[in-house]
Amino acid sequence: MDAHVTARSAESQVIMGTRFSRQNEGWPLNIGIIPKMTRRKSTRIAAQKEKPPTPNERPNESSDDASEPSWTSRPSSPDSASSASGSKPQPRPAKRRKVTKRTTTASVTIKEPNSASRPSIKYTKSDSLSLVQSIFASNTHDGHALPFRPHRPSYHNPMLLSCPSTQTSLLNWFQKEQSTRLMPWRKPFLANPSRADLSRRAYEVWISEIMLQQTRVATVIAYWNKWMAKWPTIEDLAEATEEEVVNMWTGLGYYSRARRIHAAAQKVFGDGEMKGLLPDTVEELMKHVPGVGRYTAGAISAIVFGRAEPMVDGNVMRVLSRQMGLMGDAKGDKRVADVLWEAADRLVKAVAETGGEKSERPGLWGQALMELGSTICTPKPQCAKCPVTESCRAYAEGLALARGFQQDVPDIEDGIECVLCELFEEDDMEVSTSNGNKKRPQQQTSKFFEGFRAGVDKERISTLTAPTSRELETVITHAQKFPLKKPKKQVREEESLVCAIRRVSDGQYLIHRRPDQGLLAGLWEFPSYILPASNDSTPKSRRKQSLDYVSGLVGTTGGYRGELGTVPWLFSHLRLAMHVHLFELDDTDGGIHTPPLKGNQRWASGNNIDLESMGTGMKKCWSLIKASGK
Repeated sequence: MDAHVTARSAESQVIMGTRFSRQNEGWPLNIGIIPKMTRRKSTRIAAQKEKPPTPNERPNESSDDASEPSWTSRPSSPDSASSASGSKPQPRPAKRRKVTKRTTTASVTIKEPNSASRPSIKYTKSDSLSLVQSIFASNTHDGHALPFRPHRPSYHNPMLLSCPSTQTSLLNWFQKEQSTRLMPWRKPFLANPSRADLSRRAYEVWISEIMLQQTRVATVIAYWNKWMAKWPTIEDLAEATEEEVVNMWTGLGYYSRARRIHAAAQKVFGDGEMKGLLPDTVEELMKHVPGVGRYTAGAISAIVFGRAEPMVDGNVMRVLSRQMGLMGDAKGDKRVADVLWEAADRLVKAVAETGGEKSERPGLWGQALMELGSTICTPKPQCAKCPVTESCRAYAEGLALARGFQQDVPDIEDGIECVLCELFEEDDMEVSTSNGNKKRPQQQTSKFFEGFRAGVDKERISTLTAPTSRELETVITHAQKFPLKKPKKQVREEESLVCAIRRVSDGQYLIHRRPDQGLLAGLWEFPSYILPASNDSTPKSRRKQSLDYVSGLVGTTGGYRGELGTVPWLFSHLRLAMHVHLFELDDTDGGIHTPPLKGNQRWASGNNIDLESMGTGMKKCWSLIKASGK
């Protein structure tokens, strides 16, 4: 028999590109394996002398974080296995240290996992597919691996897939929830609609989903109602002007969405095949409707046309990350996103099996997951109210930590370690005992987890003792760690001069149209100037800069009326302070003659400024101008 089969160290470790078979452990054959990484930590692995990387080792790749922990990859080739058993003996792995039994209660303190603790490795599409296969290939589920969560990829196979009773619980919860949390775009599924009814229903769902992106439901309800009152069908929207559409959108932000909606309506209505009816499949929606991505396409296809398509927004990613115990970066790591989308796809198809080819179930299921994420499974979850705790990995882990129930850390030499998750380090988790002392969690096997294995019936799960309020705090603290949170980028701060230039003869104001690309694209504004980053802004310096700026625009400073105030405005990536200045140009009796206007400039009546397509921040500047009385 080959050395690499008999050598235990070689069997358990693999490098990128190797393929192997795990028939005895239920692993799929010939899966592309992701590198096995072992964190060097003195409290977990005996210290070994460092040696230069060999051709069979993958050295630590570069990282922006200077505090990046070291990772090593052990030998896996026949040659390296032979050398391990040759004349030069290798140090034996240290035995797992014994942990004495402790009685623990109260809460667990868990530090945020280090989001930069994985090495930077490029993965191909084939690697992602292999990873997905390794997670979903089997219906069996590993037990929980606390306290430090070393586990195989199959740990993330969602238990919700094999719990029909829990699926039903979520659907029943949503049926009650939508009857109390009313939204005008939520309507009964059209089983046998006419083409006109189906076209209007698809249009209503489409507009609601675009508006709901980055916007609170309470805000969207008012906008959606006004929109539908003005343009009740896609034909009505197609016949509107872009200026009207953008003006109606004012206040929702991300104004490019409004332009894409208008362009898409014109295309769908004018297309010889679509003729005003949105396509019913995800592929066709993404291909033919501008501005429609995978999520929106899935929502339209499932809610309107009854197709079993996943709907994965930020709320659903959070719900599934906790359900699957997936401590990964759902927004920044494509592998994690792919796994969550795959889970969502399998779940909606499982739920839809009992509803026929097309039914209301896919749409209800997708909306139920989103509703759960927006009301219960929020960044700080209300786990006591959740209808799907029976299948939630994060809930079970948190409850186990609260009660001091831990399972033996699995021997990862017998399998493949998950590379999607960040591990909790030994010093990242402490249990507070009843006397206030900090102690490490136990590592003992517990029958507690048996109730959380896939396929268990609801009666068995319901026999578990409900958590106390103190235990529930620990559960919530643990669940809050999912999904992995990347450090937020610091919001950039800027200052600008907003110069309102008014003609004395007719009271009109000079306004500019912003470029078609970039922030607030295509909106109208008063002439504005971004101050340099190194600017030491004072009222005196701002007056001089505004005079210079206006002189360059109209050839004269005219009558400077002063700085009226400052309007602060916050974008997702920018905090802007707009200093509003007022100027008057006396063009009566042969006075000042203004230069010809450029293509993006025009004069607008003060009575009509409120009707212009301006951003909300600029309209606040206009309110300040009107209130000044100057």
